[in-house]
Amino acid sequence: MEMARVTSSNISSIGYDSNSKRLVVLFNDGSKYEYYNVPANVHKELMASESISGYAHKNIYEEYEYSKI
Repeated sequence: MEMARVTSSNISSIGYDSNSKRLVVLFNDGSKYEYYNVPANVHKELMASESISGYAHKNIYEEYEYSKI
């Protein structure tokens, strides 16, 4: 999966696999999380958001199952 660097206070880069609907978030502290069954439109909105961290906090972290990888 290709990771895209982002400008964010907490997030370093984001990857997305549209086939598995898997979103990977690499945080600035080096931790990495995988979120499952994330629709493509949510990924698209995340990447277009003015505040990536804010969008992720409101729409991803508590909405989708995840695991630390």
